[in-house]
Parts: sequence; C-alpha cells; structure tokens
Amino acid sequence: MRNQLKTVMFLALLSGLLMALGYALGGSNGIIMGFALSLIMNFASYWFSDKIVLAMHHAQAVEPGGQDGLYEMVERIAQRAKLPMPKVYIIPDHSPNAFATGRDPYHAAVAVTQGLLGTLNQEELEGVLAHEVSHIANRDTLINCVAATLASAIMFIASMTRWMAIFGGVGRDRDDERGSGTFELLAMAIVAPIAATLIQFAISRSREFMADARGAKLCGNPEWLANALRKIHNMSIGLPLHDGTPATAHMYIVNPFSGSQILGLFSTHPPVEERISRLLQLPTE
Repeated sequence: MRNQLKTVMFLALLSGLLMALGYALGGSNGIIMGFALSLIMNFASYWFSDKIVLAMHHAQAVEPGGQDGLYEMVERIAQRAKLPMPKVYIIPDHSPNAFATGRDPYHAAVAVTQGLLGTLNQEELEGVLAHEVSHIANRDTLINCVAATLASAIMFIASMTRWMAIFGGVGRDRDDERGSGTFELLAMAIVAPIAATLIQFAISRSREFMADARGAKLCGNPEWLANALRKIHNMSIGLPLHDGTPATAHMYIVNPFSGSQILGLFSTHPPVEERISRLLQLPTE
C-alpha cells in the first residue's frame, strides 16, 4: 500500500509540473494542454514504464540457454521465492550492475549488465539475482520504474524550458495576460530539476536493506551478496555506467555513479559498507 501511495504522489507531481509548464507557455489554454499531456504521461508511466526504462538502457532479452545459464539461474531463484518467472535482459555495458523492473510480479523483469557477468563468480551472481528477485517479491519495482520515467520526463522539461527562457519565452497575448512567460519558464527550469531530485530522495533507502536480507535468504549465503556488492561498488567507482542517467540510478543494486562525489551526496542507496556489515551479521541458511 505504501508503494502504491508513492506512485499516486509521483503521478500527481508530474501532472502539476506539466500543467505549470502549460501555463507558462500558453496561459489558461496551456493549462488544458498540460492536463491532457499529463493524462497521456500518467497512463504511459503506469503501464509502460518498465519497457521505457529497458529501452533507455538498450536491454536485450535473454532466452533459455543463453548467457551461460543466466535465464535458468533466475528461474531457480524465482521458484524459491514462489514467484512467476520474470523476463531476463542483458544490458550491453561494461560497468557491473543490475536492476529489476515491472508493475507487478506477473509483469516483471530482471536486467543485468554484461560487465556484471564478467566480474562476478556464480555464487556472487546468484546473490545479486536473489536481491533483484526480492525487489519483485517486495513489489518495489512499480515505484522504481515509475519514478525513473517521471524523473526522466521532468529533466526533459527542465532542459526544454531553459532553452525557451533563453530565447525569450512564449507570448500569451491571446489570453490578455501579462508578460511574455519568460519568468515562469525560468522558474520551471529551476523547479523541475529540484523536483526530480526529490523523487530520488522519496525512494526509501530501507527497501535496499529489505531486499538484501531477503536476497541473502533466497540464495542461502549472505556472504555471496556481500562479496558481490563490494566488487560492484569498487568497479563502479572507476567504471560508471556508460548509458546510464541519474534519473534511473535508484533502480540499480549499487549506485552506478558512485565515483562522483557530488552525485554521492544525493544517492538513494545506503552506504555499501553498511549493507555489507548487515549482511555479514545474518545467519547462513
């Protein structure tokens, strides 16, 4: 229920931003256009956000027997968790990382980077996959992919409004309203990135601890996931995700931009050291 309420909050936030942008561009008529656009975006965010996120990362579907048994490993973990088999994807990126997505366990997917397969051994990989399947079981994936889609849309709005403000805004004489809209556009250019950052902070860090604990139980050995987190974190410092964006950083098992000190201040992930410490205190099954 908590994640559902957050989803509604994010959809409402997007609607408000689009309507504000519409007002800045076209007054009262622009509000109507913004509202119509928000309805379309809300529908797309709920039903297609997972596909949008996977497409953003150029993810490619993995079939049974492919990628050295990756599909079969996910299948075994899903069976242990008593979940439907999620789709499996590979992301062509050398930085090791992984995420889960989908609006519910019946429409879920697990995506891993090519770099993850080349960095971890089989036990560590199983720990990572168990963590991602746990996100599906905990129903974290809907809020994650909706937030990623909305944050991307908000950043696009910010970029668009900055350019409009630079070129003098858009007149609203047809509505007999004052001003050219330049001030409103500048305000949107400032507010939109802040709103995107707030979305990142609204994703609870506690969900990572919960997925770690459940994932350790699913794979049977907390050290497998602890070792994987250590390797992924160390590799990400020198090899950040190539095609990634801060709008989707919260979805990954480890912040893919952890090498950036500035972005680290706004990380939605708990410190890796704390996650490892908690894992090592868990009993081995």
